[in-house]
Amino acid sequence: MRFYMFHLMPWPYLEDDFREKYESAWVTLSNSKYDPEKGVDVYNNYLDQMEYADELGYDGVCVNEHHQTAYGLMPSPNIMAATLIPRIKRGKIAVLGNAISLRDNPIRIAEEIAMLDVLSDGRIINGFVRGIGSEYHSFSKKPTESRERFHEAHDLIVKAWTEPGPFEFYGKYYKLRYVNPWVLPKQKPHPEIWMPSQGSSETIAWTAKKRYHYVQTYSSINTIRRVFNQFKEEVDKCGYEVSPYQMGWALPIYVADTDEKALREAEQGIDYLFNKAFKMPKELFFPSGYLTLESAPRVLKSKQGIGTSKLAFKYLVENEYVLVGSADTVRQKLETYQKEFGFGNLLPMMQFGNLPHEKTLENMKLFAEKVMPALRK
Repeated sequence: MRFYMFHLMPWPYLEDDFREKYESAWVTLSNSKYDPEKGVDVYNNYLDQMEYADELGYDGVCVNEHHQTAYGLMPSPNIMAATLIPRIKRGKIAVLGNAISLRDNPIRIAEEIAMLDVLSDGRIINGFVRGIGSEYHSFSKKPTESRERFHEAHDLIVKAWTEPGPFEFYGKYYKLRYVNPWVLPKQKPHPEIWMPSQGSSETIAWTAKKRYHYVQTYSSINTIRRVFNQFKEEVDKCGYEVSPYQMGWALPIYVADTDEKALREAEQGIDYLFNKAFKMPKELFFPSGYLTLESAPRVLKSKQGIGTSKLAFKYLVENEYVLVGSADTVRQKLETYQKEFGFGNLLPMMQFGNLPHEKTLENMKLFAEKVMPALRK
């Protein structure tokens, strides 16, 4: 198993009564709540945490993209990846990922990822995402066009990386007389492509067909079970054998000396993540047309309550949206699920919500020293 520390870089200063006072932490929450003076320390702490992950022996770190939200302070994951290149000396940097459906010209993404790959000496993992529903409000884009735009943007970017230019590209959404980016990725034919997903059937099938790497974002353990089984079924249909490193699971994890201490110390940060930073009405999370008729029932069921309802800490722990406990407890659960599901990439979110910096470092260290070594085999 390989371990890539996933970071959301949330804003940790929402009021205690935020959930009662505000409708959403996305799109409509005034940016007057953001304090750049505090933001300096927030960014520095988060960057220090990711650098520490590299020192502890994690295989890499993960950044991602969100807009107009206290949930995550990385509207440009590529800028964050560039900032991390001189800090991360050994591991990989996974950009999970660029929301290519939202771009007016995807060639910019092809160029930036290529620059990052060269600057890092071939240590970039590339992720493509559509962006969650609220992003389509932030950019005033049509969610009904989301999937078509995604596929067209993907095809353009991969072609720009792999075919000599200049060439023309005329699609439904992107029309370019010259495609000829001069900086190309060091990794050939291009960096690994990972697909973080909420579990839509279309994304699962498409990822299997492309032989890309699938990453399921935090969901209940029953959803994780369904999605991994579905992905392996789709791989079988494509006529090849799935690799463990083609399957990833991303979720918050907290480790302490005992189960009781872990539960006590993690509760506030988990509550902040799910019940404050993730709060948004359903019409922002899943705008009309964002999900297909086939995927909507499954995705809505798997995400039931997330963002739209207050979820009890006990419920989140019991349904294993999060893994919280002693090193022995967390290790045993991961061993059990790895044997059942067969995934090879774990993306632990070691900082979540307003979990303090020092507690995050302790969590990372305990996980690296007492959980990771037993699972690498």
